[in-house]
Amino acid sequence: MPEQRPNILLVQADQMAAPALPFHGHTVVQAPHLTRLAERGVVFDKAYCNSPICAPSRFSMLSGLLPSAIGAYDNAAELPAAVPTVTHHLRLMGYRTVVAGKMHFVGPDQLHGFEERLTTDIYPADFGWTPNWERPDERQDYYHTMASVLEAGPCARSMQLDFDDEVAYQSVRKIYDLARDGDPRPFFLYVSFTHPHDPYTISRPYWDLYEDAEIDPPAVPAPPAGADDPHSRRLRWVYRADEDPPSEAQVLAARRAYYGCISYVDDRLGELLEALEVTGASENTIIVFTSDHGDMLGERGLWYKMHFFEWAARVPLIVSAPGRLTPRRVGQNVSLVDLFPTLTDLAGGDGPEPATALDGQSLVPLAEGAAEGAPHGGPGAVLSEYLSEGAAGPLVMVLRGRHKYIVGVDSPPQLFDLEADPQELSNLAGSAETADIEAALAAEVAARWDLEGLRAQVIESQRRRRLTFEAGLQGCNRSWDFQPMTDAARLYARNTSRILGDLEGRARLDYPDAGPLR
Repeated sequence: MPEQRPNILLVQADQMAAPALPFHGHTVVQAPHLTRLAERGVVFDKAYCNSPICAPSRFSMLSGLLPSAIGAYDNAAELPAAVPTVTHHLRLMGYRTVVAGKMHFVGPDQLHGFEERLTTDIYPADFGWTPNWERPDERQDYYHTMASVLEAGPCARSMQLDFDDEVAYQSVRKIYDLARDGDPRPFFLYVSFTHPHDPYTISRPYWDLYEDAEIDPPAVPAPPAGADDPHSRRLRWVYRADEDPPSEAQVLAARRAYYGCISYVDDRLGELLEALEVTGASENTIIVFTSDHGDMLGERGLWYKMHFFEWAARVPLIVSAPGRLTPRRVGQNVSLVDLFPTLTDLAGGDGPEPATALDGQSLVPLAEGAAEGAPHGGPGAVLSEYLSEGAAGPLVMVLRGRHKYIVGVDSPPQLFDLEADPQELSNLAGSAETADIEAALAAEVAARWDLEGLRAQVIESQRRRRLTFEAGLQGCNRSWDFQPMTDAARLYARNTSRILGDLEGRARLDYPDAGPLR
């Protein structure tokens, strides 16, 4: 076992699209802390989520497995307690594991290997948001609507601001506590913010930050009626984009607020980095920044996530490891499912063997400058699934090299050459020139997924969850929502502690010969 393992700080934004970030070329968004982190870390320019929706993406990332392998179909699906996560592995490697912020855990297990959880969640932990693929023409009341776009602008407070302010406060305080409580273990601290997730509102200082900015409109307008793919049409129907089309001013206001939300997250990241510096932990802390998925933000007339187009599926991924990794850019396709083996590798690589073969591979060789293609076999491949609201059957993506292939039970194939066509305007499916490429990708889909069989599994799961949810509403309802526990007897000054002066002194980080508080 290494003498001193590195600490790990994993920071995750929610719905932060890689194309909207300055270190990926956006010229309007202001995110100086993220930019500096990118300059001193390894930036994966082509990182993708394994499901473009919150809970399945997060569960996949933590487990190292695709969503369908663990039943993580949608935002009301459980991450089974018996599925080992990267947190379980790091804990077995001697880490103190702590989480704060949005997790979207569903079910009675609200920890999944974490020793401490600092906050409750922003969303419910029950089965109430289960989609119903058997009634594809029925909108459910928790689905997105266009209100987030039509009402975009500045706000004094919001639920998201309340939540993320608490997440930042609790996380910064925890970094200080970890530095002075005498526990010799390294820490794995996972901090998860809900911004820049819709609704597209932000407090006045961050709205005003873009007062003189030339907010860029969507690069790709909405196609003519009937000219796009069936899944896109269904998504616009789900959130009523065709019934309530936003004006140009409303689109720009939504994008401006979204940019302000990114700047807000950037400032919260700055607070975390400052706490690491003050406590002397920065030199031995690996910092990973990412998001669970992106946001279409009006591109192609689409909003939110739920698709495999670049704005929805491509995410930021920065890995900063002082003294271990030299800053560089990596151009190979990677995905969030790779983070499990990457983190255990960076932590020392001597942990237990995974109980199940992982769908991801360590990115450390790529981060260290290995020839691109080595860890993933060939030109690099990403697999992603969408099994949730706005779909009537499974939709999957294979991204291999420069070619992205999307197909579903109710969606004909789409094939894009991302190098020649980065805006994904030309569907090459059915083209004679790319017939061999399409055939190979279609064969890869057929080898990995039985889409009709998967559809049946999802529907069965939806039925079970809807029934158990309705039953749970009858009589006494036992909530699964996480309740943070605070032991006031261990806070501040108590008569079971040292004498007051000594106690106050030992709470200072610079107190001589400080030991753990008792």
